[in-house]
Amino acid sequence: MSTDKDQTDYHLGNTDAEHERLIRQAVRLAPVTERFFREAGIGSGQQVLDLGAGVGDVAMLVARIVGPSGKVVAIERDARTINRARARAAEAGLNNIDFVSADIAEYFTDSMFDAAVGRYILQFVPDPVAALRSVAKQIRPGGVVAFQEGSWIPFVSLSAHLPLWYACISLLHESGVRSGVNLEMGPGLHKAFQDAELPAPRMRLEMELASDPDFTRWVSDSLRSVLPQIQKLNLSVEALGDFDTLQERLQHEVRTSNTVVPWIGLVAAWCRKPAS
Repeated sequence: MSTDKDQTDYHLGNTDAEHERLIRQAVRLAPVTERFFREAGIGSGQQVLDLGAGVGDVAMLVARIVGPSGKVVAIERDARTINRARARAAEAGLNNIDFVSADIAEYFTDSMFDAAVGRYILQFVPDPVAALRSVAKQIRPGGVVAFQEGSWIPFVSLSAHLPLWYACISLLHESGVRSGVNLEMGPGLHKAFQDAELPAPRMRLEMELASDPDFTRWVSDSLRSVLPQIQKLNLSVEALGDFDTLQERLQHEVRTSNTVVPWIGLVAAWCRKPAS
């Protein structure tokens, strides 16, 4: 996804490699996100607003939930990213998505939606409360507000037993914090919803644990995506060694430890807009 920051300042970048990383990540997250959206009350025939669409994975997931009688309006600023999303949706035969090129903070329509959703989006927004307040105005009374955001505290803690893995996670964490990303936006959703004059949300934290190469590679892939920011911040990568062999060494460390490593804690928060 892209926020109202300039594209070159977006922490993860908008390269082809980052787009592919997002697509692989979305495959892992899809079952959890779909279950969450359905539990929150998103269903067939609904009109849903997706914030920070990125390359379209959440929008396509929701489009399948609401079916051909429903509709998804997906907001994304970056033109190159939204073109990729449109192409992917067309290839998947999903004709019930409108991708709109706009800043999240500036988007407004006279249409009312049954739900607003987002995943890993509010952590990048300078004022998430203002974004939620703006979104709430476009949701019908009784409609759903449902977001998933990260929590790095348990992620970092559960990574400490493996030196190389921990060094990678620590560097990702430091670069994110120093770039202004709210890495505890997940737990922060409780206060953000209420500050936006929404009800206190129901919340849940989920974290996948695994050891397979497809799972572990997201760390080295993420580091490649944020490497320009790491260099801009003058952070040392010396502890990581050669980037060309990093994934191989990470997987070897995890495999020989006979343990599992975590994903970022994924916090789900949802509520219904009051009728009055």
